Amino acid sequence: MNKVPMTVAGEAALREELTRLKTVDRPRISKAIGIAREHGDLKENAEYHAAREQQSFAEGRIIEIESKLAGAQVIDVTSIAKTGKVFFGTTVDLINIETDAEVTYRIVGEDEADIKQNLISVGSPVARALIGKEEGDIVVVRAPAGDIEYEIGQVHHI
Repeated sequence: MNKVPMTVAGEAALREELTRLKTVDRPRISKAIGIAREHGDLKENAEYHAAREQQSFAEGRIIEIESKLAGAQVIDVTSIAKTGKVFFGTTVDLINIETDAEVTYRIVGEDEADIKQNLISVGSPVARALIGKEEGDIVVVRAPAGDIEYEIGQVHHI
């Protein structure tokens, strides 16, 4: 089984969701199924079918999360010495060479990525271009709109 990189925050979020699914959602759904069963004929009981669908989704998500956690390699960047090198979990300040616009991205696992929060997947074109580079390096990101050149400003371990 290949280990999948995950940040400490990503692991905590998955564990929190798993706990909620098992301790809150599962009992609530079971209760809803029980109540719906009391209404009689299950063939035409919309409440029953909706509750069963919710149960199916919740159980599938529980299995998915447990699998992800089992294969996770949790990386805590705050415990790694700062070298100025970009790797999984670091936060990187980038300067667009052409426009001087600055942007900051944190390189995270696939499940944690959220571009609105500047969290980019380790498999994204930007992250792939940055991994292994150091502060001051110029990187070329191959984007659908064309190549973009960035200078790596600072690498943070937060």
